[in-house]
Amino acid sequence: MAFLKTTIAPISIALLSSSAFAASGIFTDKLDGNFDASRYLSENAYGFLPVPIIITDPAVDGGLGMMGLFFHESEEEQAARLKTMQDESNDKASHSLMPPSISAAFGAYTGNDSFFIGGGHLGFFNKGNIRYMGGGGYGDININFYGFGDVTLPIPLEINTQATAIMQTLKFKLGDSAFYFGPMHRYVDAQVSIINSGDFINKIPNDLLPALSTNIVTSGAGLTIEYDSRDNFYSPTDGLKYELNYLWFDDVIGSDVDYTLTELTALNYFKITDHWRTAFRVEANYVDSEQVLPPYATPYISMRGIPAARYQGQSVALSELEIAYRINLRWELSAFAGIGKASDSFSDFSDSDSRVSKGAGFRYLIARRYDFNMGIDIAKGPEDTVFYIQAGSAW
Repeated sequence: MAFLKTTIAPISIALLSSSAFAASGIFTDKLDGNFDASRYLSENAYGFLPVPIIITDPAVDGGLGMMGLFFHESEEEQAARLKTMQDESNDKASHSLMPPSISAAFGAYTGNDSFFIGGGHLGFFNKGNIRYMGGGGYGDININFYGFGDVTLPIPLEINTQATAIMQTLKFKLGDSAFYFGPMHRYVDAQVSIINSGDFINKIPNDLLPALSTNIVTSGAGLTIEYDSRDNFYSPTDGLKYELNYLWFDDVIGSDVDYTLTELTALNYFKITDHWRTAFRVEANYVDSEQVLPPYATPYISMRGIPAARYQGQSVALSELEIAYRINLRWELSAFAGIGKASDSFSDFSDSDSRVSKGAGFRYLIARRYDFNMGIDIAKGPEDTVFYIQAGSAW
C-alpha cells in the first residue's frame, strides 16, 4: 500500500496544481459542475505522466521530489475502462474494474540532506487474480535515533543509513474468495553510521553500538496471506482488509543476521449511514532476534502525528479509530485518534509507555466515478504537530 500512496498522491497534486487543465471542460463534472478528474483519468489511464512529490514527515524535515509514472493496459482493458468510466451516470464504475498496472521511477531530496532514488511496479494479471508489487532503490537517509522501547537516550543521535533495498510480493487469489496468498522477499544492503556523537558516544549502551555503526545485509523470505473485501481499492468506505506477513532472515538466503519478523495489519471500514462512516485499524509487528538490529530493520509506531522511526522496538502495536461525516457529494470531514506502544522485548510490552495522537482532516471527492478522494490531515502526537497530504484513505 505504501507504493500506491506514493504514486497516487503525486497524481492528485499534479491535477490540482494545473490551472490550465482545471479551466478546461475535461476537469468539470457534468453532474454538479464541480472540479473532477474522472474524465481525465479515464482518457489517460496509459502512457507516461511526470508528477511532483511532496514529503511532509518531520523525521526528514520535509522534502520535494519528482516521479515518472508509466501506465500499462492491454487494448481490451483500455477499451473497457474508457467505455465504463466515460459513463457519466456510473458512480460505481471503479468497483467492477481493476486498476491499471503502474511502473514508477522516482527521486527526492529532503530538508535534512537525505535523498533517495528508485523505482517500482504494481501489476495486476489474469483479470486481477495475480497481484505483484515490487520496488528497489538507493537511499542516503539521515534520521534521529532515540532508542528502542523504553530504553531511550538522553539526547537523540543522528544516524546515517546508506542502503540499497529490494522488496517484492506476489499474491495469488484463492478461487472465488477474497483471500490472497503468496511469497515475499526483502533485501537491504546497508551501511549504518553515527554522524555526530561527540563525548556522548561513551554513554551509549554497549549492546546498541554495534547496531548503530555497521555494514550489514538483511535478507528475508516469507509468506503473506491477505483477506480483502473493501468496496474500493483507494478510498474504501466499507469492508475489511486483513494481512499477515511472516519473514525469515537467515544466512542461507544471504542475511548477516538471523531473525524472524511477523507483521499483522487489520483494517476495518464500516458505512453507518449515507453521511456517517467509521474505520478502525490495528497493527502489530514483532521481531524475534537474539541481537539488536539496526534502526532501519526495527519496527516502529507508524501513526499520524508521530514522525517515522520516532518510537521503535522489537514489539510494536497500535490502534487507530476514525469517524467521518460526509457533508455532501464532494466534501467530507473526519476526526481520528490513535494509541501505540513500542517495547524492546515482548515480555515488557504491557509495561511500556503508551503514545497517543489525535487529529482531524478533510477529503474532497476528486474523481467521482472512481470513488477517489484527496485531502489533508493535521495530527498532534506526543511531541509534534504534523500535516499530511492524503490521497485516498490514510491507511
